[in-house]
Amino acid sequence: MMRMPFNQAFGPRRQERQILSAPGNTGEYRGVMLASLLMFVVGWGGLIYLIVNTRPRIGGEIWLFFILLQIAMTGSAIPFVRLFCARRTSSPDEQPLTGIVVRRSVWIGIIVVTCAWLMIPRYLTLPIFLIVSLLFVVIEIFLRNRELAHER
Repeated sequence: MMRMPFNQAFGPRRQERQILSAPGNTGEYRGVMLASLLMFVVGWGGLIYLIVNTRPRIGGEIWLFFILLQIAMTGSAIPFVRLFCARRTSSPDEQPLTGIVVRRSVWIGIIVVTCAWLMIPRYLTLPIFLIVSLLFVVIEIFLRNRELAHER
């Protein structure tokens, strides 16, 4: 029985190692991941504390809930959006800028907060969810096309 070294069996593949070790990604990538971790801990920790220790009232608690939900979802989405964007590019030199990754993660957080807000009066349905999501996708496409036009 032939054994593979641990780093070949469970480590990142060659292409992933190239993406993670690309020249422009080390400092910015680490900073964004650190900020993402901080947002994750503060957002989810604050939500847990808020849900466990306060009564559900329409006042400051509901706005604090929405703010913490935005922070938690943005912090949770950053690594996944970064991985998704890195998988879609063909070469390590074409990696997306960290600003784009953060902006797309913020959009995800806004979609979740909007859906949570629409759930309070029970207005959220599947067509409304799809319309809200499509709206933010279209806005992102327009912003990205504008950025690409300025780069040329």
